[in-house]
Amino acid sequence: MNCVKAPGPLITPDMVLHKSDTQISRPDDLTQIVGIEVKKVERAGSGRVARASGIDFNTTPPCGQIRVFDINAIPCDIRGFYLFVCVEPASPPKGLVIVSALALVDGNALNEDFELYLNITGERTKRIGLGSYSDGVNRVRPMLIFGNPLGTPELDQAATLIHADDTLAEQSDDLQKIFILKRSIPEGEVREFHCYRYAQDAQSDPIRVLEDPFLTPVRNIRTRPRGRFTLPFEL
Repeated sequence: MNCVKAPGPLITPDMVLHKSDTQISRPDDLTQIVGIEVKKVERAGSGRVARASGIDFNTTPPCGQIRVFDINAIPCDIRGFYLFVCVEPASPPKGLVIVSALALVDGNALNEDFELYLNITGERTKRIGLGSYSDGVNRVRPMLIFGNPLGTPELDQAATLIHADDTLAEQSDDLQKIFILKRSIPEGEVREFHCYRYAQDAQSDPIRVLEDPFLTPVRNIRTRPRGRFTLPFEL
């Protein structure tokens, strides 16, 4: 597999892996091409993963299908995965960090609404001509928060692959299935994913089912006041 890194900041995904020895005939085939976005968090003083209930995805929602463009600016929709890592300072020498939790997650386990993805990542209309002198601009820039898999205790302090394929352990002796992860859709449907670890690191316990294990971000339809300055006295 070859790796193409994002050509600059604020571009998603962070990298695209692809086969170079054959023509890419099926963009949805994970063995031919896949995009990976990296999400980094730190460990809080309490010992828990920071932002456990929700992590910032900025202006691009996570999705199991993402859009990239070829050299001729032709769009191509490929599968998307997300690499969550929790880093914390290592012992001396200073400046080094260790990765204490890692999860490579099928984007569909986070969100499978491709229309939402396209609506938010597409072109938007700015509000211009604002203010007394008409030189202000409102970029109408969305900021998105979605679940953080590393906030699930069972996925902390380990390296885990979360994948839709339930046969990966049968295809490789290096993998062992440890959990079945289920996520509920409000309409009543359930999506099922499978959690794997390196066989030498995994315990031989029975496979457990994790029902909707991701913590839900704190949500309120109203925004909070921005930049409120509170005086230390009464006026």
